[in-house]
Amino acid sequence: MITQTAAPRPAASGEQAPANQRKQARGGLQLLVLALGFVMASLDTGIMNVAANDLRARLGLSMSGLTWVVDGYVLAFASLLLLAGSLAKRYGARRIYLVGLAAFTVASLLGAVAPNGTALVAARFAQGVGAALFMPSSLSLLMHAFPEPARRAKVLGVWSAIVSTSVGLAPTLGGLLVGTLGWRSIFLVNLPIGIVGLLLTRRVVAAVPARGSALGGSGHVLGLLALGSLSYALIEGPGKGWSAPLVLGAFALAALAAAGFVVRERASRTPVLPVVLFSDSRFSAANVVGFLFNFAFYGALFVLGLFLQTARGAGPVTAGLQMLPAVLVIPLGNMLYARIGPRIGNRAALAGSLAVSAAGYVLLFLLLAPGLPYGVIAVTLAVTNIGSGVASPAMTGVLMEAAGREHADIGSATLNANRQIGSLVGIAGMGAVLTGAGGGYQGASHAFALTAAALAAAAVVGRLGVRARS
Repeated sequence: MITQTAAPRPAASGEQAPANQRKQARGGLQLLVLALGFVMASLDTGIMNVAANDLRARLGLSMSGLTWVVDGYVLAFASLLLLAGSLAKRYGARRIYLVGLAAFTVASLLGAVAPNGTALVAARFAQGVGAALFMPSSLSLLMHAFPEPARRAKVLGVWSAIVSTSVGLAPTLGGLLVGTLGWRSIFLVNLPIGIVGLLLTRRVVAAVPARGSALGGSGHVLGLLALGSLSYALIEGPGKGWSAPLVLGAFALAALAAAGFVVRERASRTPVLPVVLFSDSRFSAANVVGFLFNFAFYGALFVLGLFLQTARGAGPVTAGLQMLPAVLVIPLGNMLYARIGPRIGNRAALAGSLAVSAAGYVLLFLLLAPGLPYGVIAVTLAVTNIGSGVASPAMTGVLMEAAGREHADIGSATLNANRQIGSLVGIAGMGAVLTGAGGGYQGASHAFALTAAALAAAAVVGRLGVRARS
């Protein structure tokens, strides 16, 4: 007797719908959880700038001490990113993400109870270490959670919008917290976010298998020396003077360490940055664009805050409100990327958005003069930073495509390190331009011209360097 096996019955559309809804809900929760670390770090940086004067008065800090409270975080963060990417690859991205999130949360508690400036600077350094650990790991986990290119492009847009919104709201939130609850509240606000992030990450984010690769200790030491020395020189240069022996020595040490790093990478069997990454022009282009983008974006924000207060006579609160159009539109650009990125591709989205941003700063350079209505400045900056909102997830998408799953950790760490150094160089460079031009409208105009040049160069690199790999 022949027995006929019945064909499997296709699932009814009614059965598929709940499954798809559950998948989408889980994906949304994964996205939110992986954005929490960036949100904490973004809020903390923006809020700290607003709280600086209150911190100085309450703790009796010198200007040098205040600078280290604000920038010590950036120094630790930028210096340790490459090592953090290698640790994520060796021990697993989720494990390193959890360690970084826990370190940042504990450091925030230590900052909230700091009795003096020295303890607060130490807490800020610890926050930088935590951020260095979780930032590259979060991008790697995001890539593994959303492997489909089209869906990943939409997710990157939403993820960038969440982070950008926190950046835009940070000054306002900081002012409210410091004004009502005192400066310690800016650290305490991180505690519930960090605890929720730790609990949900273990629950909804799948672990990425560790690959047990060699860490390349000497390479990381040289990289840390190069980034740390450069960061120190850029932070201390404006205060001590660019020709001060310590500053010149830091620049020299950075150059020597960077040269040693390059020599070591070429000769080593365990390079910190896999050579195969640099054989793909997309990877190199994304990193150059990242440096130039942060140079322009954060340098211009630095100039804008000073310009509104010194040249246009706005008070701190008014200046903060007047800066909102420049930052609150960025999530709109992120969401625009989520819609157009899958259609036109990262190359076109990146080059086009950077060109729009460059054109906006050219317009400001041409129009900026006493009597120019604030509305013209606000609208121009809003359109300009919609372009910035498209560019940020587009460059991340380019890098993730080039790095692939195998090198996602170290690839994202490299991009983040380049962007952080770009921010430091941009602020230092814009400050030098303002000083050299005598400040005021002329200084801001010169700084906006430099911003436009950096963005235009980034657009060219994005257009020419981002090509499909053969």
